[in-house]
Amino acid sequence: MTGFARSAAAPPPSRSLCTGVRARKLWQALVCAVIIYAGGSLTRANAQTQTPPPSQPAPAPAPAPEPGKSPMRMAIPSTETVPPDKVPEFAVASIKPDKSGSGGVRIMFGPDGFTAENIPLKLLIREAFDVNDDQISGLPDWTGSAMFDIDAKVDSADLGVMDKLTFDQRKQMMVKLLTDRFGLKTHQETKDLPVYALVVAKGGSKLHEAKPDSTYPNGLKGPDGQAGGPGMMMFNGQGQLTGQGVPISDLTRILGQQTQRTVIDKTGLTGIYDFTLQMPPPRGPGAMPKPASDGASAAGDDAQDTGPSIFTTVEDQLGLKLESQKAPLPVIVIDHIQQPSAN
Repeated sequence: MTGFARSAAAPPPSRSLCTGVRARKLWQALVCAVIIYAGGSLTRANAQTQTPPPSQPAPAPAPAPEPGKSPMRMAIPSTETVPPDKVPEFAVASIKPDKSGSGGVRIMFGPDGFTAENIPLKLLIREAFDVNDDQISGLPDWTGSAMFDIDAKVDSADLGVMDKLTFDQRKQMMVKLLTDRFGLKTHQETKDLPVYALVVAKGGSKLHEAKPDSTYPNGLKGPDGQAGGPGMMMFNGQGQLTGQGVPISDLTRILGQQTQRTVIDKTGLTGIYDFTLQMPPPRGPGAMPKPASDGASAAGDDAQDTGPSIFTTVEDQLGLKLESQKAPLPVIVIDHIQQPSAN
């Protein structure tokens, strides 16, 4: 199975439209932001929220699939602007325990609201606040194990603005839903946390700078067979990540999940790029590469395991390097959260 990663490349020429699974104008159906997981466990909205989504020193990584497992796609927001006071709230929302036992997870913004299937609350919080797991403190264990199905709709009067919302405005709506239905109360702190700085390796970048007007007729395609165009990333079933016309910020999100740390872009590369990265196979518990210890180089930790690590593959295949550092990052502290209120 194939899947797609969130992209935030140059603004699309028209509103982002897509269907069903986790880009730019690829499919002619729903405006959406979607995450899909299949197989494996996951341990991984406006006024009156206790804590607004924090500003990040660098884009936080989007959830990335384990190599060989079904990944995700997330939509690029519209370039049109909705004033802050016009961001809608969900008029109705059904939240029920998921009983499918499928192991697959979906999050999607459609033209009339938001749906999620088989989603752990921990993942929803992480997406709503756009942070990593190490930037959330105080979550009870059940938020990572209890799965929910969510179907939230806006009022009919708000349908006209749904496809104009930015990515941050959609997250705003998710935070408000969490506040209203799960009693979420939070505050924000700043802590020095281990991060990786993504820099250009000694031999230079191996990324291919994309042409802004490239249409990629022979490139990545959506489920309908249409060319995806720039601003698209896709994993195949063998853990190969392909990006076409994407900024470095998209890559740092994927690498952040793979290394289980925030990755900060220090490459100085400001264009959009084409690349292919073959992710290393799972090695050990959690199917994630072992992050370098604080103060240690990625290469030093790499030597502790057999076979290539994410650190080696990034340098060999992309001409980039992950360097272990510390940086002040916003941390969302959970003051209160409870099982959802009745529908």
